[in-house]
Amino acid sequence: MKRMHEMPFGASVLPDSHVRFRLWAPAAELVELCLEKHPGENSVVPMTRLDDGWFQLELTPAQASPGMLYRYRIDGGLNVPDPASRANPQDVHGPSRIVDAAAFEWQDRNWHGRPWHSAVIYEMHVGCFTREGSFTAAIQHLDYLAALGVSAIELMPVADFPGRRNWGYDGVLPFAPDSSYGTPDELKTLIQAAHVKGLMVLLDVVYNHFGPDGNYLHAYAPQFFSERHHTPWGAAINFDGEGSRVVRDFFIHNALYWLEEYHFDGLRLDAVHAIVDDTRPDILKELAAAIHAGPGRTRQVHLVLENDANAARYLQQGAITAQWNDDIHHALHILLTGERDGYYADYADQPTRHLARCLAEGFAFQGEPSLFRAGRQRGESSRHLSPGAFINFSQTHDQVGNRAYGERIALLAQPEPLQVALAVLLLAPSPPMLFMGEEFAAATPFQFFCDFQGDLANAVTEGRRREFAGFREFADGAARARIPDPNDPLTFERSKLDWESLGAPQHKAWLEHYRKLLGLRRDHVVPRLPGTGAGAEFELVGVSGLTVRWRLGDGSGLTLLANLGGVAVEGALHFAGAPLYLSQPDLPAILASGRIPAWSAAWFIEEAIP
Repeated sequence: MKRMHEMPFGASVLPDSHVRFRLWAPAAELVELCLEKHPGENSVVPMTRLDDGWFQLELTPAQASPGMLYRYRIDGGLNVPDPASRANPQDVHGPSRIVDAAAFEWQDRNWHGRPWHSAVIYEMHVGCFTREGSFTAAIQHLDYLAALGVSAIELMPVADFPGRRNWGYDGVLPFAPDSSYGTPDELKTLIQAAHVKGLMVLLDVVYNHFGPDGNYLHAYAPQFFSERHHTPWGAAINFDGEGSRVVRDFFIHNALYWLEEYHFDGLRLDAVHAIVDDTRPDILKELAAAIHAGPGRTRQVHLVLENDANAARYLQQGAITAQWNDDIHHALHILLTGERDGYYADYADQPTRHLARCLAEGFAFQGEPSLFRAGRQRGESSRHLSPGAFINFSQTHDQVGNRAYGERIALLAQPEPLQVALAVLLLAPSPPMLFMGEEFAAATPFQFFCDFQGDLANAVTEGRRREFAGFREFADGAARARIPDPNDPLTFERSKLDWESLGAPQHKAWLEHYRKLLGLRRDHVVPRLPGTGAGAEFELVGVSGLTVRWRLGDGSGLTLLANLGGVAVEGALHFAGAPLYLSQPDLPAILASGRIPAWSAAWFIEEAIP
């Protein structure tokens, strides 16, 4: 089976084997194609100027063929890669490669995705997931992930970034898988292999900025950017000004490209709160509509947001499937570690209440003022949304990697409290997400790393250290100087998972805990979730206790009673049904006496009344 996404830019191999090149360069007078037919042998061919800033050239199979390298020459001087390059084997400043997407023979014709209610997500950085750090090497662990209870892999961004190592959020060629991980066909092979194992594959994409090194769009298409709007990375991407139609199409086609040409099962859109767009419908709604009118018509495709604004309106119509719920992480992190610096300050007053509200209603902040944001109101009401709209987690690349030393929660929290917290997260109706390695309490950190050069490298290193100046631990300059250098190759090497550690008893024990909880979720919770609506209720018990009750889609009741503190709490406790999970065997009798022991959790399922 062949899969190719047709788009109005880039190099496309046509059905008659001709190759068509198209570039939008409204600021250029002349664009030439520089084609490398053989190493060291280049031909330069002028492209035809069309209307509205477009340049085009079509070559015969004798003139151009898959595998050849090419660049665009702007106004006789600057050589640039194709911004819609399907492959850039010599990094972001090098030439692009002609790729015949139809040459890959797909074998997963019968794969139509999986329903969202079954989602258990595993966030993965391809470069750190294995020692080899490649698409091909990741295939070795697919059986392990399926046995763990994972149903979806989420790849951190793979779009071509500068250098050999990066988190992926500095990508500048959004259609080209980074060559440090492998070829386009090797990425397709990974996705196909995951489908064989019953695993969805989601991709993290970045539509709020381009990275600081290797982006040439300013030189020939400055209309890609807007001086009317600004972001933490500078001028915003132009989604609502003059020329924005082409810009919007560029990113919409990028989303469709990954879903159609690579058969991804969904996308996670990074930091959409940093996308500024005054158009109606805005780019998020237009993109979602295009996806559902395209690949979403014939299979299950899921769109996930990261949105610090807690804008519940994007989740209401079902076009956007779900959002990462940072609120639940922050509340839980305070309960487990006591840390209250930075954004944790917003949750320090009533962390148990914030946690309970997240479990029952989605967001903790639904329009309340945020101390961390200088008193500005944050969020919109979310209690009318189903639990499936919120992805819960105790770790992500952000929450681990944005710590100065990249420590994981298993190194910051005591084992018993963490086990209880995981029972709360992994059995709740909302889809849970794991960050690679957390299931065996990986001792390796996940640190912030990149591979910049010169002044940019120095600026990133110093900027990273300045970020922590407001934290008590790093108030001293000498302490900040010990923060790992993002550009040091060792920072990247330290962040790779150590799979050999799985042989150690403590790591085996954690893995078994995760497998047990995810097995309970698969067998007893997931089958009841279809049709689950809003309307969960929560109550607080003492300082650190909580109860939450859901009515699931099959009419059954799911009840959580938990104490996330070091002292027992007492109150009028109401629960019914059969125990699903008990953190200690005698818990039902203790709960019946009106007491929830310190650091404990109990789940009960009450069957629907016929």
